Amino acid sequence: MPNDYPLGLRGSGPDPSPSALLGEFEREGIDFDTSLTQRADHGRDWWPLSIVDVAAGRVPHWPGVVVRPTRTEEVSRVLAIASRHRVPVTPQGGRSGVLGGAVAPDGAIAMDLTGLDRIVHLDETSGTLSVEAGTFGPDVEAYLNARGFTLGHFPQSFDISTVGGWLACRGAGQFSNRYGKIEDMVRGLTVVLASGDVVEVGDRGPRQAVGPSLVQLFVGSEGTLGVITRATLVVRAIAPYAERSAYGFTSFDRGLEACRRILQRGASPAVLRLYDESESNRIFAADTNVLIVLDEGDHALVGAAMSIVAEECSGAATLEDAHVATWLDHRNDVSALAPLWESGLVVDTIEVAGPWSTLATMRERVVSALEALPSTLVVSVHQSHAYVDGACLYFTFAGRPEVDTVAYYRLAWDVATRAVLSSGGSLSHHHGVGRNRARFVREALGSAYPLLVTLKETLDPLGIMNPGALGVGGDAW
Repeated sequence: MPNDYPLGLRGSGPDPSPSALLGEFEREGIDFDTSLTQRADHGRDWWPLSIVDVAAGRVPHWPGVVVRPTRTEEVSRVLAIASRHRVPVTPQGGRSGVLGGAVAPDGAIAMDLTGLDRIVHLDETSGTLSVEAGTFGPDVEAYLNARGFTLGHFPQSFDISTVGGWLACRGAGQFSNRYGKIEDMVRGLTVVLASGDVVEVGDRGPRQAVGPSLVQLFVGSEGTLGVITRATLVVRAIAPYAERSAYGFTSFDRGLEACRRILQRGASPAVLRLYDESESNRIFAADTNVLIVLDEGDHALVGAAMSIVAEECSGAATLEDAHVATWLDHRNDVSALAPLWESGLVVDTIEVAGPWSTLATMRERVVSALEALPSTLVVSVHQSHAYVDGACLYFTFAGRPEVDTVAYYRLAWDVATRAVLSSGGSLSHHHGVGRNRARFVREALGSAYPLLVTLKETLDPLGIMNPGALGVGGDAW
């Protein structure tokens, strides 16, 4: 978690879940915990809003009980019991999400899935891995590396996030241009529905034409349609070769144009990240718009891709390859987040996506909207994931409101999101919706929103699955 509660905090709190519910868990052999310490801790994730509360010793949410299943069958029994008692359930993995999606509300069952941490099977011939949802990223990668493979999925939260969390939010790793986002890697799932029924979807090869994809129905559902307990993922052989390069552009838009041409010529280097001057100065001590490039794989393929990169960046300044090493060394460091919030600064990131034709306009609108807020100190942006038809823009903002921190934070998200949606962009690229973005889902989906509501009501008729997340089944934040 970003920060710890002060020592001696939890001397009192609301009562735990009703004894009837706990009695059923005990009879079913479900491991559960009603201690104030664990309930307080599982009422939060990495949503920055919780940082100030925790530092001040305030518990933002008190789940009624924390349960720790270790098998799919136990998850099934927990959900069946929760349905009988009509108690909400919030599935949790590493709780590394930054939008409140893993925050267990007051009185809810916090379902800690990190006990489902087994590697089930590696098919070395087909290149697929079956793994339980509570397995953390470093454990997956260590197992694969020892056998000559990699998943290639390296989100910033890699050390503290789980397979289930990646799938729940449609996560992206920092090498996604080469390996794809998590929804591109998944081939099959085991899912437990709100009723306790267990369903297996997919696992019939690389593609199917048997109606809509039931696998993708649950990917990105953030625990609102069911609980993912196992996944089959595509893995790759460890890359035998890699190249790096870096360039400096006189404007961010010129860098974006180069990225577009690179992707549309068919090159997809694993890392193609463009930083505006503000972030370039902070990260690389460079007074330009830095583009870092890293590709890995077969020597011939990497050489061809990097040749295209060099051609499309010929009008930019060539920088030292050491910039790539600088990024690699610091890419997962979020240690400054909690101290900044505790000092009175409001800091957060907003990742979105859009087509190439609107990215420049979207960037201008978001930056202008955030800079227009009186308390804003700085706004910056980088492009982090690129595709043939568009890319992800990742905005960072910081402000120092004089009075109401939460009001400024909410307003910043409001104006930035309105600018994105009005520019034809997507609400989220890889962080998901959680509770922070829930209020925008109806507008973002438009005429398709009732379909999401119907799915929710069909699969979770009692509304117990993570209400308040994803903009369905509960009040938005």
